[in-house]
Amino acid sequence: MTAFNIVRFRVKPGHEQQFVAAHRGLNPGLKGFRGGALIKTGESTFCFVGEWTSFQKIVEARPLMGGILEPMRQHLEDLGGGLGVTDPVSGEAVIMIPATRPAKKKKAKAKKAKRKKRG
Repeated sequence: MTAFNIVRFRVKPGHEQQFVAAHRGLNPGLKGFRGGALIKTGESTFCFVGEWTSFQKIVEARPLMGGILEPMRQHLEDLGGGLGVTDPVSGEAVIMIPATRPAKKKKAKAKKAKRKKRG
């Protein structure tokens, strides 16, 4: 079942460009990793969201993820509360919500209306 990991960061003042650049060239090569996104969530705050083939693949990759983070640590501030520089969470998807396509639905209704007029 699809799983996700989410990691929250706070970047030191003046280090945002370097932090983003470090992610831009990232190619983790981790088994089961489908891809991810770095999201700016506020002033100097970011989250990384990764998609995985299964929760077990996240568990197996955890020892390697610390190594990926190591070169970025110099750009991060402690989050406080005993968290350190990251606040990671992960788990299996309970519901996957597909994008809707209302334009197609409208076209289908219009075609039905035309058929009724002809018939």
